[in-house]
Amino acid sequence: MTQPITRRSLMQSAAAIATVASLMTATAAHAETQLRLAVPDPATSSVGQAASRFAELVTEKTGGEVTFQVFPDGILYGKDQNAAINQLGSGALDGLILASSVYASFEPAMNAISLPYLFADYDQLQAYLSGAPGDTLLASLDRLDIHGLGFFLRTFRNVTARDTVITKAEDFNDLTLRTPNNPLFVSLFDALGANPTPMAFSEVYSALQLKAIDGQENPVEVPWNNRFYEVQGQLNMTQHLADSFVLALSKQSWDKIPAEFHDAVQAAADEMIAEHDAQEIAQETDIIAKLEEAGMQVNRFEAGELEKVQEIARGIYPQFEEQIGTDFMQTSLDFVAQN
Repeated sequence: MTQPITRRSLMQSAAAIATVASLMTATAAHAETQLRLAVPDPATSSVGQAASRFAELVTEKTGGEVTFQVFPDGILYGKDQNAAINQLGSGALDGLILASSVYASFEPAMNAISLPYLFADYDQLQAYLSGAPGDTLLASLDRLDIHGLGFFLRTFRNVTARDTVITKAEDFNDLTLRTPNNPLFVSLFDALGANPTPMAFSEVYSALQLKAIDGQENPVEVPWNNRFYEVQGQLNMTQHLADSFVLALSKQSWDKIPAEFHDAVQAAADEMIAEHDAQEIAQETDIIAKLEEAGMQVNRFEAGELEKVQEIARGIYPQFEEQIGTDFMQTSLDFVAQN
């Protein structure tokens, strides 16, 4: 039997609908903001662990209202690092950790971090990245629609080679060396007499294996994590320049995070960076020992040779003054002179 529709039943139905709508609105207002964070290296690498720690801290500091899922090995951007930055700026990627030397193709001022032999030690590098120069560089990403959360350091870069031992300035001569596709790196090794060969990182192992190149240059963690010791016999502690990782979100993703949690996400980044930097510096010696155990010979400059290499390397600074910006380059030089 059909019940008659009364004014009371209509009012009850309307009230029920309003209650459901209110609950749905409240749920949406407090819904978890889920974001994806891309990293270039394996989950077990230093940067992979840093990404996981950042995600853990964000969950903790926001009470689970903002979460990050970490995707290692460049799988979200087809291992094309330049494409990754474009995707981050467009909002196709939520978050990204990538080297400052890659960002330099989009923001040339980033090259200041990698001026050869600019930093005397890790204390100086950390002060630069966390201080006013680092803040200026992070702010420069705004025009790319990228919100920078911070820099964390990588240990200084060194040259590995199949057979070439580098203990003197002249030992760079005719060494065919893979470099990032960055003019500063190319100019440095060209000045040192090597044959710099820009190449995508994904191609490096096979190129070393096939002897298409003699060597490559990276922080010591890279040859360890990527098993370059299988195709490289010499670890040359050239420590020729610094690099760093940039932790950044797309502007769209930053805006997706409720404003009430912005400080918590930034605090998570700051805490992760402090932890990571201490660990990164401490583990460098251990990784060198592991590479030795894996069969690599560790070589260092003979007395007086480092100074020769530094003089040659610093000779390329004027080539990059216009790209970096005259004022910012001077700011960088003044900063390291005073710290």
